[in-house]
Amino acid sequence: MTRRRLLPEGFFGPVEYAARTPYRRPPRFYRRLQSIAPFFRKLGMTPGYVVELEVPGRRTGQPRRTLLVRTDIQGEHYLVSLAGESEWVRNVRAADGQVMLTSDQRRYAAHLAEVPVAQRAEIIYAYVHRPSPRGRPMVRTAEARHYFGIEPDATVEEIAAIAVNYPVFRIEPGLAATEAQR
Repeated sequence: MTRRRLLPEGFFGPVEYAARTPYRRPPRFYRRLQSIAPFFRKLGMTPGYVVELEVPGRRTGQPRRTLLVRTDIQGEHYLVSLAGESEWVRNVRAADGQVMLTSDQRRYAAHLAEVPVAQRAEIIYAYVHRPSPRGRPMVRTAEARHYFGIEPDATVEEIAAIAVNYPVFRIEPGLAATEAQR
């Protein structure tokens, strides 16, 4: 007998993204949260590693915005798609990586270059082991299990086995923000 959930997935508990499917649509609650999350970012209520990605929709050309977690490794900045082949990933590919990012009230143009599968494991490892908002190192146990389907103490080699399912993009400088907005 299956147990019925009283609240929708993602309301108070984690979302299971570890299922190996080409695309998994986020729960309705998460989609609604994306519409109000920029308000909290503007008020400074999100950690410094949260960025707002703006990219033209691949079908409509209308700007699509989503908040993502930026991962930093040795001075390089990356975005990891926790849901695999998500809508924002498809839109970035269609836009040839040309996007606008907003971080700490600064808006700038950037180019997102997709990282080859062989190089993704170290970046995903860094994502799972990124510092807490207060700067202390910590392992994101729930994120490791629910998003990636791995144990928090997984090695880079173990992560390499699932890296093909999670697109990763390196953030590179783009056009000057004023040129990109014209």
